[in-house]
Amino acid sequence: MTTVGAANLRTASFLGVPLAVISMDRVLDLVHETIVARGRLQIGVVNAAKLVNMHQNRMLREEVLSSDIILADGSAVVWASRVLRQPLPERVAGIDLMTRMLQRGDSAGYRFFLLGATEEVSAAVAMRIGNDYPGVRIVGRRNGYFASDEEAGVAHEILHAKPDILLIAMSSPKKEGFMARWSRKIGVPVCHGVGGSFDVMAGKVQRAPVTWQRLGLEWLYRLKQEPRRLFKRYLLTNTLFCLLTLKAMGRQLTSRAAE
Repeated sequence: MTTVGAANLRTASFLGVPLAVISMDRVLDLVHETIVARGRLQIGVVNAAKLVNMHQNRMLREEVLSSDIILADGSAVVWASRVLRQPLPERVAGIDLMTRMLQRGDSAGYRFFLLGATEEVSAAVAMRIGNDYPGVRIVGRRNGYFASDEEAGVAHEILHAKPDILLIAMSSPKKEGFMARWSRKIGVPVCHGVGGSFDVMAGKVQRAPVTWQRLGLEWLYRLKQEPRRLFKRYLLTNTLFCLLTLKAMGRQLTSRAAE
């Protein structure tokens, strides 16, 4: 399998990560082209928290960088890219990309494999997809609770099912590790890590209203729902992300002054 189109995309280097300068519609076209050509497209998505974690975790960084295309999932990343004069056209959120893939798949007959979440959530998502997108084919599903020595068996199950798109609803860094290890071996044209999106689709977690999303405050809405669990995480990662952005700005100013 070969990468289709992604190798020729323009990227902007942000904190050492090559982010695709691309719109949602172009990503969807690339997904379709890859499926038709039976190529390979491993999709990575990053937000502020993941970029901070990549800065601290070398293995996670390598796993994300193994992607064929890396998208800006968070509004903060788009904002910072503009501050650093390498503007990205828009946010391409992983959950929105998943939804748009399902919409296109409804008319194009895409075959999906669902990997991740609990068995209850996985079953609910499969049922909702069947109701909302009857043209989509669910060729297999597996919950995300398996041991490392079961991983090869899970990969073989996906290979045997022959999906067009693999949606991986596992937390970071488990989903990045799975894609890095298996995306080139399971014969799936498109692999997309969607994190907690299955929980949202199943109605277990409520997503922020569109207004909050447009203001870049989706993280604050999540914090409002789970303050005890998320307060320290968001306080730390948001602060470190701002510091990393400021350091990058400083390097730019120093470089310009030296010219």
